Amino acid sequence: MAKVHIINVAVLDNPSAFFNPFQFEITFECVEDLQEDLEWRIIYVGSAESEEYDQVLDTVYVGPVPEGRHMFVFQADAPDPTKIPVGDVVGVTVLLLTCSYRSQEFIRVGYYINNDYIDPELRETPPALPQFDKLQRNILASNPRVTRFMINWDDIQNKPGERKDNGVETMSDEASSSSHVQANGNGVESGR
Repeated sequence: MAKVHIINVAVLDNPSAFFNPFQFEITFECVEDLQEDLEWRIIYVGSAESEEYDQVLDTVYVGPVPEGRHMFVFQADAPDPTKIPVGDVVGVTVLLLTCSYRSQEFIRVGYYINNDYIDPELRETPPALPQFDKLQRNILASNPRVTRFMINWDDIQNKPGERKDNGVETMSDEASSSSHVQANGNGVESGR
């Protein structure tokens, strides 16, 4: 059983100019005290063709975390435009919000982002070289994709390829499950 549950993620300042920072108000709950930090990351997927264009926009460590409900705003700068292939600048891409404990990712929230020009003329006839200062990003906050991974929350050492979650034997590292989250205003609530 997971010791951390995301209760809500609200996408702030959306839609927004391309160069504005990303902002997420994250509410989560710990079912018991965590002795080590939670590692939260925001990752911008620069191209669906290759992970080499993924950019970790920011990483924040929260902890140790006491039992109970917690909330914070996670803000990250916009991606470096020089690291995005020209053909992938305008259109749909993905932003990932991940959380790990003891270097084990246990949840990933993925959002579709549409980058497009505000000016109708630029939209109809896009320039050969992207004009980032004229782009607007729109995060599809109402329909995120949530993936949960089983991890070892305790100090217990397992045999290679075996994981335990609160003392219950689980599948190997590749084991994961997905669930749908329900829209709640500008954010999401996870269904348990």
